[in-house]
Amino acid sequence: MAIEILCGDNLDVLPALRDASFHLIYIDPPFNTGRTQTRTRMRTTRDPDGDRTGFHGERYRTLKIGQQSFGDSFDDYLAFLEPRLVEARRLLTPTGSLFLHLDYREVHYAKILLDQIFGRASFINEIIWSYDYGARSTRRWSSKHDNILWYAKDHRHYTYRYEDIDRIPYMAPSLVGPKKAARGKTPTDCWWNTIVSPGGKERTGYPTQKPLAILNRIVRVHSNPGDRLLDFFAGSGTLGEAAALAGRDAVLIDSSEAAIIVMRKRLERFLPPG
Repeated sequence: MAIEILCGDNLDVLPALRDASFHLIYIDPPFNTGRTQTRTRMRTTRDPDGDRTGFHGERYRTLKIGQQSFGDSFDDYLAFLEPRLVEARRLLTPTGSLFLHLDYREVHYAKILLDQIFGRASFINEIIWSYDYGARSTRRWSSKHDNILWYAKDHRHYTYRYEDIDRIPYMAPSLVGPKKAARGKTPTDCWWNTIVSPGGKERTGYPTQKPLAILNRIVRVHSNPGDRLLDFFAGSGTLGEAAALAGRDAVLIDSSEAAIIVMRKRLERFLPPG
């Protein structure tokens, strides 16, 4: 198992990578929200005169310990994505898959673009990652989901390890019998998973960090042990951790020095010494 972290513009790095050398590509590019994405890192300490109340009525004081941000605005988002998605297809093995993680603002445009690059038959699923966190809109239904498009390089032959799907509980276990209830059921294309907890151990402080549980599922089902994986908008390195935990190799690319620092710290235990 090997994890490689590369710093640079992915459009400069990708052409140097060998054709058909990755079994799975997951990317979580900027969503083109038109605003700066910022994540503030906070620490809370118990203080009877603190600014917030916690569990069992204990008082805590909040300290700001850092902040990370990046611009998320493109005049022509598809022009930004297209050459990178063309490279992604070239880099996939014949049985490889691409997972493109976006939100409602751009996903429908990106799907049309991917249909052109991969062919419409190569579209396998649109996965909805649903969560419930943050402010609620008073003018429309609150947006609480992301979209993940799955395209196979060859729609007739791709990796799908059904037996490795993590099971979820039945909502009415008494209706399916004890054996099926104990085993659980497989998820659908709608995945419920909370965001990375602001105070959880998983959190790195990176602005757009995605939950490890989401990447664990993708990695375990859509690649085989020993496969080589790629994320060229690697951010906090979640794909790298999921790959390492599952016995896969991974190449992680990002142009942000802050992201490289976060990844190296997070994945230190998986990196070669030195």
